[in-house]
Amino acid sequence: MRNYFVLGVAVCATLAFVSCKSSESAWKKAYEKSRQEAATAPVQQAATTQPVTTVAPVQTVTTTPVTANESTRTENLTLINGAGLKAYSVVVGTFSVKANADNLQRTLNNAGYAAQIATNPQGQYRVIATTFDDLGTAVQSRNNLRAQYPDAWLLRK
Repeated sequence: MRNYFVLGVAVCATLAFVSCKSSESAWKKAYEKSRQEAATAPVQQAATTQPVTTVAPVQTVTTTPVTANESTRTENLTLINGAGLKAYSVVVGTFSVKANADNLQRTLNNAGYAAQIATNPQGQYRVIATTFDDLGTAVQSRNNLRAQYPDAWLLRK
């Protein structure tokens, strides 16, 4: 009985594969038809040609007003590597592995930032790109860094 069942499944599978035809010829016919229509279509030429002038793109500078309601976080951090933290800092990365924090710090230092690494009581490594005494400058720096680091946030000491 089992042999008949296996034989029946094999025959059905064979019939399924044999009955499928490739529709390549239909695609090929449609392709050839559109190619032929494109070849026989009349070519339109421009009546007059005008010189091309280049225009410099307009750069807009947007400034975000700083309000006292800027979202900041407060954490008790221990500085591991860097010159020291001021009242407001811009954090661009948090890592549980110090090697990852070191790599981001190196990247930021190569980009011209004085990046620092600090750790929080939970053992996470915070990579701080910039640090400032006033909130307004810190907010502007955070907004600039968000172009490359969208999750950048403000830390208040």
